[in-house]
Amino acid sequence: MASHASTSVGQQVRRVLIVTLILNLAVAFGKILIGMWSGALAITADGFHSLVDGSSNVVALIANAVANRPPDEDHPYGHRRFETIAALGIGAFLLLTAWEIVGSAVGRLSGSEEAPTITPLTFIIMIVTLVVNIFVNRYESREGHRLRSALLLADAAHTGTDILVTISVLGSMVLVALGGFTWADSLAALLIVIFIVRAAWQVLRQTGGVLVDTAPYTSQQLTDWVEEVPAVHQVLRARSRGPAESAHVDIDVQVQPEMTTNQTAAIAEAIRAKLSEHIEGLAEVEVHFVPLEAAPKDHALIARARADALGLSTHEVTLHEGENGPVLEMHVEVPRDLTLEAAHQQVSQLEQDVRASLSDVAEVVSHIEPSLSVQPHETTNGSEQRANALRDQALALLRESFLGVDWHHLELYPVDGHWTMTMHATLPAQMSVEAAHRVAESAETLLRARLPMLDRVTIHTEPPE
Repeated sequence: MASHASTSVGQQVRRVLIVTLILNLAVAFGKILIGMWSGALAITADGFHSLVDGSSNVVALIANAVANRPPDEDHPYGHRRFETIAALGIGAFLLLTAWEIVGSAVGRLSGSEEAPTITPLTFIIMIVTLVVNIFVNRYESREGHRLRSALLLADAAHTGTDILVTISVLGSMVLVALGGFTWADSLAALLIVIFIVRAAWQVLRQTGGVLVDTAPYTSQQLTDWVEEVPAVHQVLRARSRGPAESAHVDIDVQVQPEMTTNQTAAIAEAIRAKLSEHIEGLAEVEVHFVPLEAAPKDHALIARARADALGLSTHEVTLHEGENGPVLEMHVEVPRDLTLEAAHQQVSQLEQDVRASLSDVAEVVSHIEPSLSVQPHETTNGSEQRANALRDQALALLRESFLGVDWHHLELYPVDGHWTMTMHATLPAQMSVEAAHRVAESAETLLRARLPMLDRVTIHTEPPE
């Protein structure tokens, strides 16, 4: 059986509606029966008024079932607007209730309606129904806020008007029973109409705002949140629509023009994650990318983009000054099973593409490397012993050659008869990134030269914690 925590919001909303429907119907029929038995027209009318709560619960249940259907061909954005329409209908019920109360109040003031016959039983029944109404209102309001359901909150507001009506009826019963002041109930009813119309206006304003696509979040709010993502250069446009508990967001951002689809996909995912931190119940985020005009060239991004187009990958892309001008140097990974001739052809094509894209580069120099492809393997005593011996040798070399560096998290992986090594190096916090890179590069060169069974070494530099 699914736990309460794992129950979907739609199921929880439906459960609340069913409970309130049963209680509202019990209250309505209780008032109607005692009103007919006692001949009290006010109580009978109040009972029929309470049926409006039950009918609104039925509408809400139907809308809830429809609103939680998954998107389909006719409704690709889902069915949440059906819930909004249902809440709009409840707002209309509130206005009808106000109209009914005004009509009854005018009728009593004109003397066209008879005063009710009050007995102790009628007081008991009305007090019990009042207690039930208060419970339903608080229960539905609390669950509406917890589940962020506009439907439950609108229905709670409607139930709240029934509490006011019942109190009005009780007040009129007291005045009629003690002094025969039948006009007091009409005056109280007219005052209650003000509260009912106010509740109706709140419901209609909220649901109407959703239907006309009033933004639940401002453009500036969305922009501030999205610009927390480092790779986003600038937010050009930020829009939102729908209810706050199920918002749809559209974001247009500027990025470097050299970025690949993989890179923009990662940025889009980072934007979604960032917005999810600020928006509870975020339904959907659409991110549109616009290339940054007149952006300074990012040579590493351009090289990686051209490599991606050929199915290759690059790393350690650097630009330095040569005798004839700027030289771009990069390490290019190719499939391990390629022949040297085929690999040379692919890398030569990559160099041509990079030179065509970077007119300011005089020369492109590539270092061909086999791509890293770690295969699953079973650990045996022999392989574990070789790994431990290799780890001890590597650490001894590093500690002898690089005093004061903390080498840790050393891991070894077998790859086609050789080994790949990764590790972390803790360096002084004030050391520049360039100096840290030189230390790591020197260490990698030392290990590969002294331990030829190492196919690749990757060192991650970090400051002290």
